[in-house]
Amino acid sequence: MKTTVLLFHPNLANSKVNATLAEALPEEIEVRNMYQLYPDFNIDVATEQAVLEASDRIVLQFPMYWYSSPALLKQWEDMVFEYGWAYGSTGNALHGKELIIAVSPGADNYNRDNFAKYHVTELLRPFQATSRLIGTKFIKPFITVGASSISDEVLQQQAQAYATYLTSDNLEELGDFE
Repeated sequence: MKTTVLLFHPNLANSKVNATLAEALPEEIEVRNMYQLYPDFNIDVATEQAVLEASDRIVLQFPMYWYSSPALLKQWEDMVFEYGWAYGSTGNALHGKELIIAVSPGADNYNRDNFAKYHVTELLRPFQATSRLIGTKFIKPFITVGASSISDEVLQQQAQAYATYLTSDNLEELGDFE
């Protein structure tokens, strides 16, 4: 299975969590630093579509900003997931592939009883809806909560868990209302 991680972090050089997670991945997993590739947001659609077509498991990795994703990820989705290619009557290029969100919210208060009042998976519903539209299997997200205060020891454990997760054969899909 070919796994490709599309890493959307606007300042990876100063990232503790996303850089550590990406560095822990085995060599057979391709990691693409999207802000390095497209600092001007001028996305090469044909190249990105070819990368996705060659992948079986597509991972969108990013820090959670304002309960959402960094701007380049939205721009990338708008341009790459074209009608007739990713969706629509002839848009089946991604059908059957796996889509995983690897997200790192800064806080650790994402549940009904804490300040955020929402679970991270609920905030990721637009990605799940997109996955349904483009015909991918929406795999349970890999979530690293508390990124702004995570200890080095816990981060190293999480990085190893991330590598194990992405190399696992049978990952579970996230249900519609989980």
